[in-house]
Parts: sequence; C-alpha cells; structure tokens
Amino acid sequence: MAYAVLTDVADRLGRAISESDEVTQVNTWIADAERKIARRIPDLAARILEEKIASDDVTMVVAQAVVRKVKNPDGKQNERVDDYSYGLVSDSAQAEIYITDEEWAILLTDTSASIEGAFTIRTVPYRPVAATTLTVNGWS
Repeated sequence: MAYAVLTDVADRLGRAISESDEVTQVNTWIADAERKIARRIPDLAARILEEKIASDDVTMVVAQAVVRKVKNPDGKQNERVDDYSYGLVSDSAQAEIYITDEEWAILLTDTSASIEGAFTIRTVPYRPVAATTLTVNGWS
C-alpha cells in the first residue's frame, strides 16, 4: 500500500513536479522510502489499522525523505562557483534516501499507548483498569 503520493512531495517541496522524468524519479524514490520503512517495521499496515502509527505520520516521513533527495540528489556537501559557495551539514548531504532518527522516533512511537510520565518504571505487568471512583474513609 502506498502511503505517500507525488502531490505529498510536491506540496512539501513547494513546487509542481510535472516533467515526466522527474515524476518517474520521484515516484521511484517514494517507493524506496516506503520500502526502507517496511523493512524496519514489517507490520506497518497492521500498526496503522490498530492506530499505533498514524498514516499521516508515515506520509509525512516518506515525503520529507523524498524532498531531501530531490533537493540534493547527488549528495553534495559543498558547492563553489567563483566567489559564491554553498554548504550543507553532513546529514543533509547524503545521496541515498534516508529516514532521520527523529522521523524513526515518530514512526516507532505507539500513539495508542497511555503516557504516564517521563520516567515510568513498571515492576509488574501493566494492566489498564477502567476508570472508577475510589472512596476511602468517606472521601472520593
């Protein structure tokens, strides 16, 4: 199942993608990004159905990975013409499709899980309990 399409990339890129060669290339890169995600999260479709991962998050991550590739397809880190130079940080100067650590964190965070605190340690198995009113010594 495709999670991102050409218009998702074009919207984030801020321009139309209309030349046939570029359309083919971007569609291939979308498929590549989705394959990378599927390799690390083989049950991606099930997690989306179970609402553990938002499909919009997958679309965003795929589109952002492809936008990075469109903006710097050769992975150049520095470019110089006469007295003008342009440089990118090494993370942005990768020639392949890649998913950042921050994007993996978005995809691997269970959105259906309850959040109890920044540093919650459970010593017994977690069993969610239905909300009830507890009365102790007449106080509730």
